[in-house]
Amino acid sequence: MLLKVFGRNPSGELLKKIRNSPNYKGHGFENISPTKIMLESASTFDIAKKFINKNADTRPSSTLPSLKTDLKNLNRYNGPEIIWFGHSSYFILINNKTFLIDPVFSGHASPFPFMIKSFKGSDIYSADDMPTIDYLLLTHDHYDHLDYETIIQIRSKVKGIYCPLGLSSHLTWWGIDKKIITELDWWESSQPADDLTITAAPARHFSGRTSKRFKTLWCSFILKAGNYTLYLGGDSGYDVHFKTIGEKYGPFDISILESGQYFDAWPLIHMTPEQTVQAAIDLKSKLLLPVHWGKFSLALHPWTDPINRVLSASKSAGVNITTPMIGETVLLNASTPQTKWWEKV
Repeated sequence: MLLKVFGRNPSGELLKKIRNSPNYKGHGFENISPTKIMLESASTFDIAKKFINKNADTRPSSTLPSLKTDLKNLNRYNGPEIIWFGHSSYFILINNKTFLIDPVFSGHASPFPFMIKSFKGSDIYSADDMPTIDYLLLTHDHYDHLDYETIIQIRSKVKGIYCPLGLSSHLTWWGIDKKIITELDWWESSQPADDLTITAAPARHFSGRTSKRFKTLWCSFILKAGNYTLYLGGDSGYDVHFKTIGEKYGPFDISILESGQYFDAWPLIHMTPEQTVQAAIDLKSKLLLPVHWGKFSLALHPWTDPINRVLSASKSAGVNITTPMIGETVLLNASTPQTKWWEKV
């Protein structure tokens, strides 16, 4: 079971295909700009010491408020409906098609259940609550985005999977039929329906479920459905790709962007909340939904720091923002929750 959790890196014909990618150099994938996972000046020992002695405010002191929306009986609103599950997991209903992005329902963001546990109250949804999923979108293979237990539990409900190049190696190792998997390199698109286009776009991050990194690609997604265009950010440090994507595919009706789990030792692979707001501006977004917070503590900042800082920066920059509770529905052009629910925790 543990061997399955770690996944399997590409080999054989898949590896041959990967080596033909313009984004694969030498022995792994590379970002557009030179990117160190950790600053050379950072001390691994000092960082480990800080994480062992984390402040209590990195986790909420009480149960998070939430709203249990029945995903199997939504009202079929005319525009996109988005339900956030905490961290970077969320559900989208658009044009009567269902999308599930980076689901993690196991209660932990690690290969072992006793590590990186979710906040109390953030796990109100499970695989059983999911309806049939037309499209499962996976941005990269880190444990807080690609969860083995969740994939096993939902696989019978999933009709199609879209992921970056190489990630299918994990999925097929876990028993997923490769016929339902579509792998995309950066800037590649797939049109599964007449009114639907899914495009993989760059992100500034890395991959790897063990010490071997960069063997599978990481990405963001551009979802074009009818008259709506959505940006699904995944994990990314700030870089020039946001402006490029905005100029090429924008404006976006909504951008769902990471805003948490930043740390001064890894400034190139995760954004600060202020950079999140700038990324939304670069993308020409009409609305920002900040994610990658509210469920796991993967850094050292207070758990509410991301949302408070992104709110402040968005107000200064004039960027529209929505801040739903876990399970609360965002209806584009109709209902975009803006309550400060975390202040009641």
